[in-house]
Amino acid sequence: MGRFSEDELQAVVSRYEATRAQALTERDEQLRAFHAAGWRPVDLQRVTGYSRETIRQALRPEVRRATNISRRRTSPQPPADYRPYGDRKPYVVAETLAALHGPTEGTVTLPRHLDWSGHAEYDLNRPARLASMYKVVLTEASTVEDLNTWLDADLLRRLWPTLWLPPQLRQRWEQAFPELAATRSTAA
Repeated sequence: MGRFSEDELQAVVSRYEATRAQALTERDEQLRAFHAAGWRPVDLQRVTGYSRETIRQALRPEVRRATNISRRRTSPQPPADYRPYGDRKPYVVAETLAALHGPTEGTVTLPRHLDWSGHAEYDLNRPARLASMYKVVLTEASTVEDLNTWLDADLLRRLWPTLWLPPQLRQRWEQAFPELAATRSTAA
């Protein structure tokens, strides 16, 4: 922390906040004066570049106070029963790796229910596209048949340590197939 103290830093912040609050008050007073002189809110917005909401709050200070009060009341915490999306998403896990007999070379086009990106064509001879396809199939498969059709067991084992997957999906697959977890530890 060197030659400066916490008190000095707090003083800098306090000066800034006081200056900022004063500047905001002065700006709002001037905008109200322009408005009283006949400027329409849309003209104030056009000339200043401020948003419609900023102009509205400047012209009506009670709106800013109400907005700030409601922001303070709003809890930044999710509801008690909230579960992250990854915990709610129904990831599908293969019944057995031996059933995974998907394509291993060439170019494939995934069906729309798996890849709706508009770039659903994958050249399996390009490592990055191959890994991308495996990630898409693993995260978007809705049936075991999707997995069996598009994934190959040997390729999955080889790619597993390097695939960027949601942790919940990775955990489910590694619990079902400890050999996949082992490929990650040997790759590290």
